[in-house]
Amino acid sequence: MIARPQHNTATRPAHVRSRKSFDHSPMLVFYELTRACDLVCLHCRACAQKRRDPNELDTTQSKRLIDQLVEFPDPPMLILTGGDPLKRHDIYELIEYAVDSGIDVSITPSATPLVNRDSIRRLRDAGISRMAISVDGADAATHDANRGVAGSFDHSMNVLRIARELGVQTQINTTLTPANVDQIETMGERFGELDIALWSVFFLIPVGRATEMERLNADECEDAFARLHAQAELQPFMLKTTEAPHYRRYVIQNTTKQTNAAPRGFIPAGVNDGKGVMFVSHTGVIFPTGFLPIHCGDFPSQSIVDVYQNSPTFRMLRDSDQLEGKCGVCEFRNVCGGSRARAFGVTGNPMAEEPDCNYIPPAFHGSTPCPPSLAPTA
Repeated sequence: MIARPQHNTATRPAHVRSRKSFDHSPMLVFYELTRACDLVCLHCRACAQKRRDPNELDTTQSKRLIDQLVEFPDPPMLILTGGDPLKRHDIYELIEYAVDSGIDVSITPSATPLVNRDSIRRLRDAGISRMAISVDGADAATHDANRGVAGSFDHSMNVLRIARELGVQTQINTTLTPANVDQIETMGERFGELDIALWSVFFLIPVGRATEMERLNADECEDAFARLHAQAELQPFMLKTTEAPHYRRYVIQNTTKQTNAAPRGFIPAGVNDGKGVMFVSHTGVIFPTGFLPIHCGDFPSQSIVDVYQNSPTFRMLRDSDQLEGKCGVCEFRNVCGGSRARAFGVTGNPMAEEPDCNYIPPAFHGSTPCPPSLAPTA
């Protein structure tokens, strides 16, 4: 098969998306192709199982979902996730179909024997834009303990090397917990040698299996932000956080006014749960994200475009005036807004204040905050 042209999403100009465009189009759509997976990760949102669900959307339905992505005024990027998307026999067909429709496609395979030189080559030839591999520690002991399978760390490292050899752009996803937070610098240095495009650091949400796990508290998050920001300055890759939008607040506060420049990977539009993001489950249930399990609609009986644009939950999540507690008066509420998934997971209220943020807005004490120089106003 002739290799298809690669679509480099890392170079896509950030100015094409804004909070206004998020009212009608997400930047990212996550499609959970299956919940089947051979790993048993401690933090798994999906509580993945060995076998595929017989009620998964089939190939024809999956293609109909892709067709609807093109109907958004600004078609989003598609991230194929799971479980392990390589458990689907039609994975390469679906990637080709989406790419031929003009959609940028990324994938998050599990680090099992299913992802190997042959499957990575087939992903590349189908037109994949980026492959994300999860690495949850700087060494095998830390990572394998979290993933539940011995040898997972070594396989992940090998997969990243093979992808680089085959010309497939990669990123690393890391779930940060008390078990690996002391390894931030070591992970950053090691990942800096792997020619990755992005390090995406996920801050735990109490959902799925992760309800039994300990997460970082607000002060520990702030300390982690400082150390991650230092790595963003030192390493060649871009760095972003997932479900920790208050990292943007930290970066704004700690960027020198002399340069007045946003850091690499900074998203001024303020992507958040249901705001620039949507998630479709393996059976077609539509959520704001995979970490915010509020049922908003059902595909294929409902249009994903209509649900994203008009669902009361999606519209509420995009309205910063409905934020409560200190988030509601925070001067960073549009660029940050706190994790809506964590607020829901901890309190049952998706608009409650971010539980793991230690910042106290001046307005929370009755004074008027001074708008930060880098925080967007539109």
